[in-house]
Amino acid sequence: MLWRLLRHPRFLQARLPCCAARPPGGPTLRKLSTATDSVPTVANALALRTSEDHDNTIIEVFGAVRTIRKQKHRAFLEIGDGSSVHTLQAVLNPAQAEGLSTGASIAVRGVWRLSPLGKEQSHELQAEKVTIVGAVDSESDFLLAQFFRDQGFLRLQPPIITSSDCEGAGETFSIGSKASASEKPFSDRPLDSEQELFFQKPKYLTVSSQLHLEAYISEHPKVWTFSPTFRAEKSDTPRHVSEFWMLEAEIGTQSLPELMNLVEDMIKSLVLGLKRSLFVEELIVARRLWEKSGTDELTGNQDFLTSRWNNLAEGSWPRITYNEAIRLLQNSVGLRDSDFVYRPDWDTGLQLEHERYIAASVGQGKPVFVTDYPRIIKPFYMLPSAGTTGEDSTAPNTAACFDLLLPELCEVAGGSLREHRLQQLSDSMHPNLASDIDEPGTTFEKSSTIGNNLDWYVDLRRFGSIPHGGFGFGFDRFLCYLAGIRNIKDVVPWPRYYGRCDC
Repeated sequence: MLWRLLRHPRFLQARLPCCAARPPGGPTLRKLSTATDSVPTVANALALRTSEDHDNTIIEVFGAVRTIRKQKHRAFLEIGDGSSVHTLQAVLNPAQAEGLSTGASIAVRGVWRLSPLGKEQSHELQAEKVTIVGAVDSESDFLLAQFFRDQGFLRLQPPIITSSDCEGAGETFSIGSKASASEKPFSDRPLDSEQELFFQKPKYLTVSSQLHLEAYISEHPKVWTFSPTFRAEKSDTPRHVSEFWMLEAEIGTQSLPELMNLVEDMIKSLVLGLKRSLFVEELIVARRLWEKSGTDELTGNQDFLTSRWNNLAEGSWPRITYNEAIRLLQNSVGLRDSDFVYRPDWDTGLQLEHERYIAASVGQGKPVFVTDYPRIIKPFYMLPSAGTTGEDSTAPNTAACFDLLLPELCEVAGGSLREHRLQQLSDSMHPNLASDIDEPGTTFEKSSTIGNNLDWYVDLRRFGSIPHGGFGFGFDRFLCYLAGIRNIKDVVPWPRYYGRCDC
């Protein structure tokens, strides 16, 4: 239910009267052939109950039949479209109800009027025309798309099948084809046998679209994508699934603060847009239902959730360096202010317990940016922080990067400036390989430091690049935070995770 509320396009529109024309310059959504110029959501229609001005008005709604009760002289339909946890009741005659069943997608046009006294609902739709349409329109990311469009970004769709592991962690799903009846089962084939591989060489499901987005940056300095991402990480925690949606963007910039500003503005725009819609109200109603069911998957109460949303939308978010974070953690250990399982240390990175302490103590309820992590624990493509080249052993060897930590949930976004210089990128990819790679055609087939499928990425620098940076934003994990739900598997319709992929 939560996923449908957040991802449904009509729900994400501004709260418009369902009988009014769309405002000039407003979003233009694809409509079915049966649609009129005004296509309200169920939530829009239900909102009309607060005003007598719309009684006896002709309206039309699209949705799915949740329940149907057929009587001798009339039929009662409960219609929902994902925009509300409530349903709209429509009253049909027997002929109009012929052939309808639970789950059917329909368009109902009729008169919006007061219900007879004694009815549970205050209003109902007296149907004049009912059409089975089969499906409703779906654009999953209206608010985010609007934000990036207003910022001048170009939306792209990089490939899902790739030849490289962007993060360098090796947690990828390999691609194979289904064997014919005369061939051995795929599970019996050697994975590295080129004659058995569909693409001749091993290929993978993408772990990130970043590298492909960088290919566009010289042509267009603002690009973004929103697509599925896959990680073969053997983690069965409340924060991990193997398939999830990732929003990624790249911009031409030399400023890490500019990149963090973009992330902060994007999230605030999304939260404010949802607050202007009916989502907060609907979420509170849904939480009441979940709480009555006795579920233990919720975090905090309704007031806590409202405060969480306000902290996201209001004021600026604190920013600290990794070095400052380590000192903070070490001081807390010295003062016995914390009881960490893992001792905070510069070279080992931040554990989940460390991130939670930082988010709580520094953020005070707000998200926290942590910047300039050690290069040794970050991917090869990150630009060194200003003033750190790695040649001076007295200076911290850090990357111009950031992680965004949310209270309790912790990391929800990460980004960096990218290494746009050819020789420096090569040195980072192959620190033990001394060679002059300035000549076209030079490859790294024999190097195992990063892999042997990134020649095309190196060529982006060899033939000219510009300073740029980008970030990735875990959308499903962020939904957990907005809804106050502990487990990411409860906001994904079909969660895939280690050991489970049932349908």
